[in-house]
Amino acid sequence: EVQLVESGGGSVQAGGSLRLSCTVSGFPYNYSDMGWYRRAPGNVCELVATRNTDGHTHVADPVKGRFTISRDNAKNTVYLQMNSLKPDDTAVYYCAVDYNQLLFMSCGTYAYSGQGTQVTVSS
Repeated sequence: EVQLVESGGGSVQAGGSLRLSCTVSGFPYNYSDMGWYRRAPGNVCELVATRNTDGHTHVADPVKGRFTISRDNAKNTVYLQMNSLKPDDTAVYYCAVDYNQLLFMSCGTYAYSGQGTQVTVSS
């Protein structure tokens, strides 16, 4: 059984930071593309960042320079460091894993996703 367990969400004021973590089990981690996407109020889905096993990353323009994605392959864990948070970053954040590149898939259609963690940024 594949499981993605997320942690690290919460409420912060604008300008603050949060770090999300997602640990994967039951998936051949070494052959995966992993990333984070979010669903804002109104259910708009947006891919935020991805990182594959070779270290290639993609970061969406709205968060570029503020968010950083990293992976610890030994721990089967992917992280999303979020700095300089803005109210527009308020959303439920999901980690996702797939054999295919997340960047070229429709948002939210990935093979496996986590349960989601709420991030709320107040002004």
